[in-house]
Amino acid sequence: MFRGQFVQKIDLKGRVSMPARFRETLASTGDARFILTPAPFDPCLHVFGLRAWEEIERKISELPSHDRHVVRFRRQYVSAAVECETDRVGRVLIPPHLRERARLERDLLWAGMGKNVELWSKDEWERALDISPDDEQAYQRAVEQFPL
Repeated sequence: MFRGQFVQKIDLKGRVSMPARFRETLASTGDARFILTPAPFDPCLHVFGLRAWEEIERKISELPSHDRHVVRFRRQYVSAAVECETDRVGRVLIPPHLRERARLERDLLWAGMGKNVELWSKDEWERALDISPDDEQAYQRAVEQFPL
C-alpha cells in the first residue's frame, strides 16, 4: 500500500524523484513499471503500478462503448496514460502533456492513497484541502458514514 506525503522539486527537464518508499512498494509487486495518467476531476496525476493499471483498464473496457460519458472518460483517462520507469537514480520523466494537465511546475507533492499515488503541485494540493464552510459540513457528514 502507498502511504505518506513527500515533497520533491521537478527539474527543468520535467524529472522528479519518486520517493524511495513508493519505489519499494512498486518493486514488491514484481514489476517496477508504473502508469501516470491525469486524474478525472482534480489537477493532479494518478500513479498506478502496471498490474493495478491493467486491472483498471480491464474494468474500463467492460463499460458500454456507446455511452458518450464513458467514451469521454476513456479519452481523458486511458488514452493519456503513459507507462514509466524510474531512471537509475530514482527519477521519473513526466511528459509535457501531463505536466501541463496537472499544473506541475516547481514543488510537487506525492500523496500515498493506498492502492495508488496522486502527484500534485504542492500549491494545488493546498488549495484542494482548503474547503468552504458549506463543503466542510458536507465532508463531515460523509466521513461519519465511513466504517472507521
